Amino acid sequence: MKWHDVLASDQLPTGSRVVVSVEGHDVLLLNHEGQIYATALKCPHMGASLKKGKVVADSIVCPLHRSAFDLETGDARSWAPWPPLVGKVLGAVSPEKALTVFPVRVEDGRVWVGFEDGITEGAG
Repeated sequence: MKWHDVLASDQLPTGSRVVVSVEGHDVLLLNHEGQIYATALKCPHMGASLKKGKVVADSIVCPLHRSAFDLETGDARSWAPWPPLVGKVLGAVSPEKALTVFPVRVEDGRVWVGFEDGITEGAG
């Protein structure tokens, strides 16, 4: 695991989000209820930005087609569910995929994001 110092923890207060670049890839950092998460910026379904995605029950929801992804694991909790007819078509465009998530640690007032050797698919 290669750890990257991305910003001061006080720059990411509860309820905020920021996009940082790690090894040339856009990573979305968000602070949900005091827990910091790091995910790929783009939804794995159609590449829409998740920066304005709504956070509901520890999931981030794609603002384009409403797929929901678990912030901890990246697993799809729902895949293109809305609107019903269009959702089925959008869901068929690509098979269900997990959102890429990255480990985060906060140490000495800094937020660190971990990348495995070689960048994970979907990281940007």
